[in-house]
Amino acid sequence: MQLSELTRQFEHFWPRSAAEEWDRVGLTVGNPNASIKSVLVSVDLTDAVIDEAIAENCQLIVTHHPALLRGVNSLVEGELKGGLVSRLIQSGIANFAAHTNADVQVDGATSELAKRLGLNNLKPIVGIQSGFGHGVLGTLAHPVGLREFAEAVAKQLPVVARKIAFAGDPTKSITRVALCSGAGDSFIERVLETDADVYVTSDLRHHPALDATQTPRVNGNLALIDVSHWASESLWVKTAVERIASISGIKGVASKVATDPWTEEVF
Repeated sequence: MQLSELTRQFEHFWPRSAAEEWDRVGLTVGNPNASIKSVLVSVDLTDAVIDEAIAENCQLIVTHHPALLRGVNSLVEGELKGGLVSRLIQSGIANFAAHTNADVQVDGATSELAKRLGLNNLKPIVGIQSGFGHGVLGTLAHPVGLREFAEAVAKQLPVVARKIAFAGDPTKSITRVALCSGAGDSFIERVLETDADVYVTSDLRHHPALDATQTPRVNGNLALIDVSHWASESLWVKTAVERIASISGIKGVASKVATDPWTEEVF
């Protein structure tokens, strides 16, 4: 299938109109007339991921994080972005990004984690007109303690160097759960307005986390669970591969490269 036709199919999966204004989704590198048979799906674009695409004979890499999200002034080969783009071109491999427009779909990483945790009555924290929405709010079948729930979250995510941390009374009863894969502290105010007992997300900073746990609420203070950004968004790879594999004649390959930047935690 021509790359141009494949990206038109992707528009049905992950509409560009569903992306945030600041996002840079869609085709980043590639010849629209190129023939595509195999697609590698990864969270990030790195040299190791390109090596994997070459080894797997993939002509396209679909990443969750856009390789050129922030503006660059040059693509010199000796520099990071220039080197990646140059390798793609020289290897005849295209790159397509589905980021916030993939997050808001019913099979986004957040929704996938919600299903794995057995949450019911799912609804978005922030709804949108097309797709599902940002984040998920759902209900556990039975209440569990905060520590036990944090352990359950850990079991559903790939093991990485940084441990999962939680804020709140370990024995706090958890029934209503808010989730957001990736960096979700921008939704904390919305979560505080809900009846969520805990909010699971990534990259939580000191001041927003402290304020969130100290804010008085009718149903008690909000607990937090901070997980790896890469680990939480890696769940999207599986669902993206399933969508791509549904296209006749196209093979979807899940990347085995862990692009989490942290290598070791020292105690």
